[in-house]
Amino acid sequence: MKKALLMLGLILLLVSCNREAPQQEILTYDQALINARGTRVNFYMWSGSATINTWIDEYVAREVKEQFDIDLNRVPMDAEVFVNKLLTEKQVGKNKGTIDLVWINGENFKNARQAGLLRGPIADSLPNFKAYIDPKSVEFDFGFPVENYEVPYGKAQFVFIFDSAKTAKTFDSPASLEEWVIQHPGKFTYAQPPDFTGSAFLRQIFYGLTGGYEQYMHGFDEQLYLEKSPLLWSYLNRLKPYLWQQGKSYPRDSTALELLFQRGEVDINMSYYQAFAANKIMEGKYPSSVRTFVMDHNSIYNNHFTAIPFNAPNLSGAMVVSNFLLSPEAQLSKNTPLNWGDFTVLDMEKLPVATRQDFEKLDLGEATLDIDVLNRNAVPEIPSDYLTRLENDWRRFVLEK
Repeated sequence: MKKALLMLGLILLLVSCNREAPQQEILTYDQALINARGTRVNFYMWSGSATINTWIDEYVAREVKEQFDIDLNRVPMDAEVFVNKLLTEKQVGKNKGTIDLVWINGENFKNARQAGLLRGPIADSLPNFKAYIDPKSVEFDFGFPVENYEVPYGKAQFVFIFDSAKTAKTFDSPASLEEWVIQHPGKFTYAQPPDFTGSAFLRQIFYGLTGGYEQYMHGFDEQLYLEKSPLLWSYLNRLKPYLWQQGKSYPRDSTALELLFQRGEVDINMSYYQAFAANKIMEGKYPSSVRTFVMDHNSIYNNHFTAIPFNAPNLSGAMVVSNFLLSPEAQLSKNTPLNWGDFTVLDMEKLPVATRQDFEKLDLGEATLDIDVLNRNAVPEIPSDYLTRLENDWRRFVLEK
């Protein structure tokens, strides 16, 4: 329903809204630093992780207050919801809103960008972006050009999770996964799309079954999709009788799948967060024998970003906070598993030697794969038009079969 409302709003906005967009204020970073002092920044973001929330509320909020005299206010809200909110404000001509900064990527970024809901370009005006980021590494977001309307924030990669004390053999391809599932009936399932992790599982299997990601990187191709997608539906339907509850139902989201794994009802968990298992071990929720693995040359990754809405009331403060989140000290803190474990987007070659060594010394935990293993098997996200189609067709060709 939310997606339907969003798409309807986009159509109405693009077709019938003839208002001229308000002229965007041009601001240098030095001006923003001066203007931001003594202000409040409302940061709208997904807040489903207590670990991430704590890092924002305690570390980031403290640092931006001490360094820049900015009060940071984290506002819990899913990206799809705040994009709809911004869309409504755009339609009614509300040129001063309540959102200063958002955590966004993928389909939500594409929708927001196409509807003119974001201010930019911004990234290339920030000192830490210019100093530490390789622009080519953040050129696209789920196949859609970023064009400096987003500021890189972190990097996530899809991993599978298992307890090595209970499960001796895992899998490294869709074919070996199918073999494993048949040999371990009832011990595998995945979260129901459009859950983010469940949807990522679909995309990864889609790549693996249909000849790799490269063919999909040039925008949505209807003929190609209709040719290739039946391979995915046939595969997933072959798995169904051997899944948890014989595939008659699926965990509603990744949290529900996580509970099944913790209770031992399934032997494999999955996360779009490579340090997830290490964090759970540190929290005492996983035994120390839990490990992660990826499929060979088929582990989806993405960069996530911050962005500034078109009607942000505190442009200066948002620029300063976004720049701080890209600083080596903030990225190092975020990359520390105890704090979050989110991988950095900084180009190591651009960092001072001492700072690079600090990153290299990080103990990511035995459950986190070495960065070279992750990089060797990393594949980019599919363009978002494919994502939407895969989610919708999964319901039609798998769930309802």
